[in-house]
Amino acid sequence: MKTTVDKLSDTRVKLTVNVPFSELDKEIAQAYAAIAQQVSIPGFRKGKAPRQLIDARIGRGPILEQVVNDMLPTRYEQAVVENDLKVIGQPEIDITKIEDNDVVEFTAEVDVRPEIEVPDFSKIAVTVPAIVADDAAVDEALENLAERFGELKDTKRKMKTGDYAIIDITAEIDGKKIEDASTEGLSYRIGDDDLIKGLDTALRGMKTDEDNEFTAEINSGEHKGEEATIKVHVVQSKERKLPNLDDEFAQMASEFDTIEELREATKGQVEESKKSEQAAAIRDEVLKAAMEQVSFELPQSIVDEQVHAQLHQVLGQLAHDEKALAQLLEAQGTTREEFDKESREQAEESVRTQLFLDAVADKEEPEVSQQELTDHILFTAQSYGMDPNQFIQQIQSNGQIGNLFADVRRGKALAASICRVDAKDEDGTKVDVEQYFGEIEEDEETAANAED
Repeated sequence: MKTTVDKLSDTRVKLTVNVPFSELDKEIAQAYAAIAQQVSIPGFRKGKAPRQLIDARIGRGPILEQVVNDMLPTRYEQAVVENDLKVIGQPEIDITKIEDNDVVEFTAEVDVRPEIEVPDFSKIAVTVPAIVADDAAVDEALENLAERFGELKDTKRKMKTGDYAIIDITAEIDGKKIEDASTEGLSYRIGDDDLIKGLDTALRGMKTDEDNEFTAEINSGEHKGEEATIKVHVVQSKERKLPNLDDEFAQMASEFDTIEELREATKGQVEESKKSEQAAAIRDEVLKAAMEQVSFELPQSIVDEQVHAQLHQVLGQLAHDEKALAQLLEAQGTTREEFDKESREQAEESVRTQLFLDAVADKEEPEVSQQELTDHILFTAQSYGMDPNQFIQQIQSNGQIGNLFADVRRGKALAASICRVDAKDEDGTKVDVEQYFGEIEEDEETAANAED
């Protein structure tokens, strides 16, 4: 077999493969055996007719077609291996020549991973937030815990940040009510400030059954961006009564008997949470700094596949109803063009990160054990809320185990690379990255999020 490789771009090649018939004896024998079972020739049992009689009965064409179909996958894979091509995606194959008893020639255009020069991670320096688990942080954590046990009670006083209100909102432009920007009986927490700009300011100081109005831009729907008069009526105002942070609360909210025991345990939880945040910040900053040092072309067919997959996922949540998607986008105040543009940008970033991490993995050559792969599969199944056995069957049938293996490989390679960086916190203290990324046993969060 002879092959030639033509570089069409940094991310696409064209393989030309010539296979002489002298190398196709196995496929030819299999083709005759298969077709002999399908034709009836007087004087011979099925499967026993000689080749020349089969040729006379049905012609040589079906035999050659079967031979080509059988040889294509293996010869394509062989050509890829022999030329050390790092292909991604499916090839576009074209049979260019079939000369009986001489040669079969085909071409295959396929995307390949671009050449990426991985930077020296030991020359990367990052600064991340310091770990602060002081009394203020512990107090905040305990207050958040107390919020879960608080009770909403009616209040007659003026409302303030943190209070809750049942409100009616009417939006008007030139005295005409805008239906899609108006609502009744809405439960709202003052301080969220994510509904209408100026609503929090209007509600502060109001009481039950009072009215107020202000001017704001409509942020979604047909009148998005237009100035409107927003009228708000407080149907009911409530405040959240929190339990006292005492021993009784500790016994109600935890397994501890005293508030001091709960405080000490909470401090440890805050420290661990801050460490996780710091590790994530290191990972993100290192990856960002490393990728800023490289530039490479993206295979557009792979980006297109990613865009299609993202759209399929969104539509899947909407019963594959394009009209429902249009309504959702309108409610969010965006257009289909903006949605498609954002989807493509996300896809490009995802593919870029994945290709870069593949290059890092090629350089690091981390070993992935069966246990690490199994742990990652179980972790992924859990994240999807699926039964592990069903998830394994699904990824086996879809041929996705290789993707999960690659996830683990990328995660381990990135972790090993991060161990070489110079990381300091905002106070100038050197951070021991080894505690987060050194000699890990499948850090699931790193493996799962390394390509995000």
